[in-house]
Amino acid sequence: MTVRRLSAAALAAAAIVGAVALPASAADHARPDRPKVEISAVQYDSPGPEDRSRRSLNKEWVELTNTSRHTVNLDGWTLTNRDGRTYTFDHYRLEGRATVRIHTGEGRDTDSDLYMDRHNYVWDNYSDTATLRNDHGRFIDDASWGGRHHHGGHHHHGGHNR
Repeated sequence: MTVRRLSAAALAAAAIVGAVALPASAADHARPDRPKVEISAVQYDSPGPEDRSRRSLNKEWVELTNTSRHTVNLDGWTLTNRDGRTYTFDHYRLEGRATVRIHTGEGRDTDSDLYMDRHNYVWDNYSDTATLRNDHGRFIDDASWGGRHHHGGHHHHGGHNR
């Protein structure tokens, strides 16, 4: 056997071993968590009297949960109802494995509670869809209740977690 043939055989063998070993080594290293934010609960029917008081408006809310381990920058993301009423996140970062509640009424924003600062209810008690989009307008998640559902998304029912 010539040196050239021996080298070619060794290279071919190394390529085969490398091709077989690659998937095994890739399987040993799990992919890092990708940021995943979802609508985890909706309280669309404010409990108690619906008198448009600050207290009543703040009992209407949507919760978002970051299911990954990594912080997600929600700056510019939107939460919209079926009629187009929109809340835009401003300089807010949702920590990994954390939940934030977005209230309809007025209040002081914290890490776990944000406020739309509205004076009227946003979510229809009978039928509506909450849609979450990222800062590029791409669909992230939705939650529907009552009649006309769209996007084939999650179907949450008033105030209950999935």
